Amino acid sequence: MTEQKKIPLPSSVERAISGFDLSKLGGIASPGNLPPDARQRVVMRELTIEPMPEPPAEAVPAETPEPRHAVPMRPEPLTAAPVAFPQVFHAVDRVHLRNQGMIVPEGSVTALLEELRIVKRQLLVQSADLRRGGMGAAAQRVLICSPLPGEGKTYTAVNLALAIAAEKESEVILVDADFAKPSVLSTLGLPGGPGLMDALADPAIDVADCVLGTDIPGLWVLPAGNATTADTEYLASSRTRSVLDRLTQGAPHRMVIFDSPPALAASPAAELAKYVGQALVIARADRTGQSALEDAISLLSACPNIQLLLNAVRFSPSGRRFGTYYGYKG
Repeated sequence: MTEQKKIPLPSSVERAISGFDLSKLGGIASPGNLPPDARQRVVMRELTIEPMPEPPAEAVPAETPEPRHAVPMRPEPLTAAPVAFPQVFHAVDRVHLRNQGMIVPEGSVTALLEELRIVKRQLLVQSADLRRGGMGAAAQRVLICSPLPGEGKTYTAVNLALAIAAEKESEVILVDADFAKPSVLSTLGLPGGPGLMDALADPAIDVADCVLGTDIPGLWVLPAGNATTADTEYLASSRTRSVLDRLTQGAPHRMVIFDSPPALAASPAAELAKYVGQALVIARADRTGQSALEDAISLLSACPNIQLLLNAVRFSPSGRRFGTYYGYKG
């Protein structure tokens, strides 16, 4: 009988391993032998080890610095508050205005009103331009003057003030500056009282307290005040500018209209011309001579803007006639 040798059989583990080609497996992957795209995803972080903080040293009191002189700060300019006038409103005599051939508030549109609308618009536009140009409060003042008496300066001043008062964003102070022969109050039917000359003569009088309110919205009146033989000297004083500035303080849309004495009849007109931005010289078409007109303009030369208004014109070369569009036939 033939002897059989035992052939060692592989274990189950060995048989399982033989089914895989383990030679294809490499070592453990490291950053050095990772594929290129894998190496880009490796983020190297450095750890910063900070030393332990030392215990704080005892605080040494700081030396007190020597006091320094404070630099004075320039105060910012404050906007002046609007000046307040007495809230007592006097009725303007409409019947008296109509009898004098003047504009009647709340009345119908007339040829006179249309003419004055054109005049006031030019004055208001010029006033705004002067204010933007840096003239200041004088840009809001207009002097109404004439070479000689009887040429219609008061008539024009009152009507112009009534026309400006009708503006929606403006108001007006009509100043009776004809100190020798004031007539604004009687023209409007207003009571008398202290006025511009009193405020110039007495520093204790606030010119704002002398302004009269009327029942016409936007119309204020400043009387001439007590008569004096030194009216020109008071106007030439240093107080005049501050008194006039007070009238428009905090009110950039308030105009001031001066009814001054005739330039060739009294000296206050030339002094008032120094404080206004515009002067309107009234010349009567059938009366004012050229030489008188030139002399008056020369006396008012302190005013930078002088304009001429021809009054009582009965003929227009262009045939222009205002008022008929609204039905006015007079």
